[in-house]
Amino acid sequence: MEPRRDSEVIIDIQPKEPARLLFAITVLIATASLTAGQTTGIDAALLAQAAAGDAVAAVRVGESYAAGQGVTRDLKQAAIWFQKVAEQGDVSGELHLAALYRDGGKGFPRDMAQAAAWYRKAAEQGDAGAQGTLGTLYSMGQGVPQNYVEAYYWLDLAAAVKGPNQERFAANRQMVGAHITADELEAVQERVAAWKAAHSRQNAMP
Repeated sequence: MEPRRDSEVIIDIQPKEPARLLFAITVLIATASLTAGQTTGIDAALLAQAAAGDAVAAVRVGESYAAGQGVTRDLKQAAIWFQKVAEQGDVSGELHLAALYRDGGKGFPRDMAQAAAWYRKAAEQGDAGAQGTLGTLYSMGQGVPQNYVEAYYWLDLAAAVKGPNQERFAANRQMVGAHITADELEAVQERVAAWKAAHSRQNAMP
């Protein structure tokens, strides 16, 4: 079935669900802008896919608002689209939303606590970049209480995954390790081993 045109986007509004209602209103406003012929580079078909729940499409729409590509830059709108899929457990949505809160911008205050919370959700799903970032936040006490044991835990998980930041995560882990005791190190290594055993698929290399 071909995706609906901008004028044909249908949103199932259920008044008993305020969050869905708010999002539905946002989508309708965006669709109305397209129909009215306002300057926009967001493809109507892409917007319809995003509104229907396609995670990749929703992230792309959010990216357009975050970067001001074809539309007026609007970080609040970007956050709405990112959060729509992040709340469904989509790692890409979680990472985009975390970065948005980390950096902030015009009309969107920086919130390191929110950034750390969304990085944690992605980290718990096995994203090495999120694990390394969360470990760094713990080491610096940004968005979370400073905790070298937690920092070591997340950095150790991140450093175990091959990638462009692997050496940096390993170096940060070594620096953090100087701040914990031998007993703490033994305990955290047991936690790391347990996590890897429970998430073997995420950590398996091709």
